[in-house]
Amino acid sequence: MDMPFDDLERLDDDALLVLFANGDRQAARLLTQRLAPGVHGHAWRMLGDQAEAEDVAQEAMMKLWRIAPEWRQGEAKISTWLYRVTANLATDRLRRRRRGAVDIDAIPEPEDTTPGVDQQLQDRARTHALHTALATLPDRQREAVVLRHLEGLANPEIAETMGIGVEAVESLTARGKRGLVKALSGMKEKLGFVDDD
Repeated sequence: MDMPFDDLERLDDDALLVLFANGDRQAARLLTQRLAPGVHGHAWRMLGDQAEAEDVAQEAMMKLWRIAPEWRQGEAKISTWLYRVTANLATDRLRRRRRGAVDIDAIPEPEDTTPGVDQQLQDRARTHALHTALATLPDRQREAVVLRHLEGLANPEIAETMGIGVEAVESLTARGKRGLVKALSGMKEKLGFVDDD
């Protein structure tokens, strides 16, 4: 039997997962509402492709539902576990993409609803440049940079997500940022970043 939705909203993610494992469909709906947007956003930032991000997010959530009966509370945060699963799924897709030699230009950019054609074009150019630059980074550096600077996670959370130490996160992030600066050098004016004198 499902709990009333208002009562469920007060519960943390671990409690909701336990309820789902015991057959509560409302708990699954609420947990999906809480976690799926972040999972999708993380996948999109890593992949730069809306359709693939949706596939990865769905696959990551399915993995969560499958492990729900065996979930051990307190060992890891559900969101951290989902970020790790999402990153692994996205990395697998990126590797397959490289083996298939898919050109980054062939990947459609997501729709941008920002008003103004000029702003839309500039935003798309910046997004394309960022994804192109991110694609030049080694997988672990890209993952660390995305988690830190696009997802906004703190270094300890990133360390837990990636299964490495905080110092390794700092090193990966620093090297990744240097790689991005190098990949984006010379594009400042083209992307509309003009210094005010």
